[in-house]
Amino acid sequence: MASPPCVVVVIPAFREPTMVGGVVESIRPHVDRVVVVDDGSGDGTGDAARRAGATVLTHIANRGQGASLMTGIRYALTKGADIILTMDADGQHDPQEITAMIEPILTGKADIALGSRFLRSGHLVPLPRKALLVAATWYTRMVSGLDLTDTHNGFRAMSRHAASTIKLTQDRMAHASEILDQVAELELRYVEVPVTIRYTDYSLAKGQRAMNGLRILVDLWVGKVLG
Repeated sequence: MASPPCVVVVIPAFREPTMVGGVVESIRPHVDRVVVVDDGSGDGTGDAARRAGATVLTHIANRGQGASLMTGIRYALTKGADIILTMDADGQHDPQEITAMIEPILTGKADIALGSRFLRSGHLVPLPRKALLVAATWYTRMVSGLDLTDTHNGFRAMSRHAASTIKLTQDRMAHASEILDQVAELELRYVEVPVTIRYTDYSLAKGQRAMNGLRILVDLWVGKVLG
């Protein structure tokens, strides 16, 4: 009988000392290993994650979410991960949905599963956030050609093949669009999976703003020109 797949969650974390411990504890029952990348927080984020049972990798200086994901994904691959999920450190993602996220990978239907908050009825996205997300989705559709409903969702699942093939060069938030560009370029099979995003005053305060969206577009343009 084949052994069950090794499922690892990678969580990039920057200044989340009050949240990351609870997030790790809620995820651990659903996977084999939780890897938290403390992105130069300097405030006890890594210690809180470690106490909760995560493997903690540390960036001495803040490098950004994209760089943190690459650090965590590379580590997970060295530890034999068959499926790698990415989730946020602020508690927005529901660990109960991990099973649905990895199902397309387990059954061979896809190389990467992408969470979408817009495939579930009754989603309550604050209007300013929704406008930014819709703009990002249309931009990504035009650039990558992928037919997606939610292009900046940090909840994903990747097969070992996909995780080994995707190489992020965007250290910060533009990595989300870069992943999709590479899905298209590498012709990876993808599906969207309905997920719930839990909005709180805390998560909204830490989320993307319009100026950050402009910075993402600039980062992507510079990356394409220099690449």
